[in-house]
Amino acid sequence: MPEGQRPGRRVGRRGWPWYRAVSGLTGVTALLVATVGPLESAADTSFVAHAVAHVLLGMLGPLLLVLTAPVTLALRTLPVPAARRLSWLLARRPVRLLTEPSVAVALAVGGLWVLYLTPLYALSREHQVVHLLVHLHLLTAGYLLAAALVGPDPAPHRRSPAHRAVVLVAAVAGHDILAKYLYGHPPLGVATAAAESGAMVMYYAGDAVEVAMMVLLCADWARRGVKTPRVPARFSVGRSRLG
Repeated sequence: MPEGQRPGRRVGRRGWPWYRAVSGLTGVTALLVATVGPLESAADTSFVAHAVAHVLLGMLGPLLLVLTAPVTLALRTLPVPAARRLSWLLARRPVRLLTEPSVAVALAVGGLWVLYLTPLYALSREHQVVHLLVHLHLLTAGYLLAAALVGPDPAPHRRSPAHRAVVLVAAVAGHDILAKYLYGHPPLGVATAAAESGAMVMYYAGDAVEVAMMVLLCADWARRGVKTPRVPARFSVGRSRLG
């Protein structure tokens, strides 16, 4: 938790920053578009529609939700006992493991390889329970990856920007290689033309989200690189007395 921030502190008179509120609303909209309505219906039969939903549900939506800083918002608005329990929970080993960048990228990108290179994708089109579980995994893994790499929420165990940059490059490579592979090797039950179009959507739209994450990570890296010179305590006390 950032220095000086207490659990249960109110957001303040000015409220939550408008850009975080916009990010949250846009993220929720992306998730709804991917899971409810025409796109969701079309995704059952169209691999292109599925690819669009995949980017919205597993990449763009989670990133926008992470940028809302929901943990910080909860810590500032929850009652003190509840905020302390949340802080305790977030510091537990299972949560720390899931937000480890290498683990998050294995769940997010590795899960996609399992989905498309096994009969799992075909099963998700036939069985509603499998379909819902796949959606849940995409959302959860996408959120964990975005939070581990570019999340603004406090994290006492956060890896260095250099470490996260390496993991992000690995994630980009894994996602792009998968998209290129699907272009020439359609998933089970998907026609070649549909696989080619869907793979292009995954590749280019996915790259757009990943470039945004790179920009955010570089900005965080730059902020961390600018250190404010510390004034020695003696000097500060002397100066205050002189004043």
